[in-house]
Amino acid sequence: LLCSLYSTICFRFNAFKRTNIILQHLRMSKHTDVAGDVLLERKGCAGVITLNRPKFLNALSLNMIRQIYPQLKKITFFICNESIHPSSLSPFIAISEAKKAKQMSQDFFREEYILNNAVGSCQKPYVALIHGITMGGGVGLSVHGQFRVATEKSLFAMPETAIGLFPDVGGGYFLPRLQGKLGYFLGLTGFRLKGRDVYRAGIATHFVDSEKFSMLEEDLLALKSPSEENIMDVLETYHAESKIDKDKSFILEEHMDKINSCFSANTMEQIIENLRQDGSSFALEQLKVISKMSPTSLKITLRQLIEGSSKTLQEVLTMEYRLSQACMEGHDFHEGVRAVLIDKDQSPKWKPASLKEVTDEDVNNHFKSLGSSDLKF
Repeated sequence: LLCSLYSTICFRFNAFKRTNIILQHLRMSKHTDVAGDVLLERKGCAGVITLNRPKFLNALSLNMIRQIYPQLKKITFFICNESIHPSSLSPFIAISEAKKAKQMSQDFFREEYILNNAVGSCQKPYVALIHGITMGGGVGLSVHGQFRVATEKSLFAMPETAIGLFPDVGGGYFLPRLQGKLGYFLGLTGFRLKGRDVYRAGIATHFVDSEKFSMLEEDLLALKSPSEENIMDVLETYHAESKIDKDKSFILEEHMDKINSCFSANTMEQIIENLRQDGSSFALEQLKVISKMSPTSLKITLRQLIEGSSKTLQEVLTMEYRLSQACMEGHDFHEGVRAVLIDKDQSPKWKPASLKEVTDEDVNNHFKSLGSSDLKF
């Protein structure tokens, strides 16, 4: 849920322009006529959900979420198509700048996470076509689905620690279930995976050449009575035919031993010490990256992943809702949005400014129950 406006905010806002942008995003979040932002079609026995908000990199808005959710209960087979335009992150500038509008952040995160759970618990075949930038909201609509199809143009990342947040939308569930400590590495550093590496990492279940994407969708839609087996047959056929980067090794393959060793610690301080002791160019580069992240985000993310490794998806989303609300009440999220997305000076002033200043109490407070306000499914 991070860089939905990376490509649209390319200059330093003066007060007037900033206010207009904020008001625009608030209107988008509240407006009820957003049929053009998400296309819902019925084709045969399939429902096709297409994200269609290119100006904002297909960032999910609250009303898009409210359109998608009811459809999951109506049709027997779903294709979530993120291929027309890149899918990215949500309207956090509006949430951050409308700091006093607490209800807005509560509603957005609650309903988004309920949608994530609906995807993960969907009893009907669900195919996510991920073709382009997939971060935040796009991740939540895809990784919990049964089938996830990437192309050479796919780009996956969970870079939330750079804006004082954490890898949400169920990141605490799927990241620690990737091979070794890969998910811990991706969640803490925001490392970007591209193309076939999205498949090799286990984020996608299949890889298809982008030029055949439309043909794949047509073949899926042509299935008269889609079942897991015949959907799998179609996907496996296209996957087997793909030759792009087939002979290349996983970009992190040569570093997996280091990742597994260094990121196996239970504290951020020990992870950093492990990287320092390793001393390789790869380890030193990760130290450089981590040093730029919010210290609070790093600590809550590590705990999120450790705890999430043994929780159900619903339990993880309940935990993440608590984290989201704590972050909205804190300092670093709003400072991160300012530094990375609004002013773009890339120089956030984190508070606390160092890992040693982030106390156990600070971390524990992020995970506290919200009582009657907890997320409910």
